[in-house]
Amino acid sequence: MGRHHADEVHDGGVHEHDRGLSYDLPVLARRRMIRLMAGASLVPLVGCTSQDGTPASSSASSAKGSASSSASPAECATIPDETAGPFPGDGSNGVNVLKESGVVRSDITSSFGDSAGGTAEGVPLTVTLTVVDAASGCGTPKKGAAVYIWHCDRAGDYSLYSEGVTDENWLRGVQEADGLGQVTFRSIFPGCYAGRWPHIHFEVYGSLADATAATSITSTSQLAFPKDVCDTVYATDGYDESVRNLSSLSLETDGIFSDGYGRQLAAMKGSAAEGYTATLTVPV
Repeated sequence: MGRHHADEVHDGGVHEHDRGLSYDLPVLARRRMIRLMAGASLVPLVGCTSQDGTPASSSASSAKGSASSSASPAECATIPDETAGPFPGDGSNGVNVLKESGVVRSDITSSFGDSAGGTAEGVPLTVTLTVVDAASGCGTPKKGAAVYIWHCDRAGDYSLYSEGVTDENWLRGVQEADGLGQVTFRSIFPGCYAGRWPHIHFEVYGSLADATAATSITSTSQLAFPKDVCDTVYATDGYDESVRNLSSLSLETDGIFSDGYGRQLAAMKGSAAEGYTATLTVPV
């Protein structure tokens, strides 16, 4: 289905998977130009983290609590804008999965449509993102907004692009935000590939219609995982490569999260045996 893209290795073993802003700048530049041409205004990105990069606000609270919490506009900043990486699957870099029937779903572990029909294996993960209005101080849920998320599989490969999984479209899906501004996806915990801290990509759209038309992106960002959870997950079967890759990385040195990750660090609950839940508030 997708454009064939071998899992190439360069520069001493660093994969071309999402190697950071400098590597992905052409893709990001094109995306931002599209937004400007569409008349969308770029909002100043203001972080709110402590010196060690840990959340300075209530990111550890539950998604529902975050949606209803009140904060002054000065305390609420938009989610940091990040590169979508080279494998977005949204039409900006080759294949476009957003226009395919079946992409609107909550369980993204399996492929859909005319793809190979496989299922990604790994530690179960439920992701809940709460989209809120930054201009109102993060107190107003963005009901009706839509979120597209995608991430690599347990082996660190991206469906539609990586060698061996170009016919799969697993670990990709769209959801419409409910009255609390929430979207929830059932997935698996992503692996850690060389050069990048474990993460999930996501795009926020103004509506489900915009998302499935792959137009008018409101925000593009990434969710980060805490190290202790990564260590626990990667000690389980199937994540052997992730153990080695994670040992040479940190949130402070990652090419995306090194400038501050407090607003992107997921709050986690659960266990490797029973599965994890990850929650994050996404002000836009």
